[in-house]
Amino acid sequence: MLITVSGPPGSGKSTNAAGLADALGLDHVSGGDIFREMAADNGMTPVEFNEHAEDDGAIDRDLDRRLHQIATTRDAVVLESRLAGWLAGDAADLRLWFDAPLAVRAERIAEREDKAVDVARAETRRREASERKRYRAYYDIDIDDLSIYDAAYNTARWPPDRFLEALVATVEAYDPAEDEGKAPVTGVQYDF
Repeated sequence: MLITVSGPPGSGKSTNAAGLADALGLDHVSGGDIFREMAADNGMTPVEFNEHAEDDGAIDRDLDRRLHQIATTRDAVVLESRLAGWLAGDAADLRLWFDAPLAVRAERIAEREDKAVDVARAETRRREASERKRYRAYYDIDIDDLSIYDAAYNTARWPPDRFLEALVATVEAYDPAEDEGKAPVTGVQYDF
């Protein structure tokens, strides 16, 4: 089973994708971890690397090519990234979208990265604007279009343990036989 988890920074993608993978006995692959490693390898913060990627399309295409390859060649994985649902295409069994209000996400990021909330909020806005611009330019993806997702959650509504229970219940309620014969979710072709 391939489950994708997408959403903006601080929405709980990593925490909940890892918890879901663990609960279901699946592997977890984080596009954010890969991106942060790429940023560190280049001596930049993720925000700086995001903005640098606006001028160097090879950065996004390299990351996205890796994630697309994982989505189309591996099974038994929870694939987590901003574009995981789009990149997986019809290979995904379930596409999940997580979100939370910016104030909540900024607090989470500030705590995780040991920085002031106002700094996290400003960096998050910059990062999201940068990503939105690039996704549209490279792949004609409107990141705000949630129509490809099977379920969208506001992660601020539940405590982490209860949210994980809801995710597991969602996956357990999924019946692949009901998808047979349905039209593909996306027809997007990617030029990596």
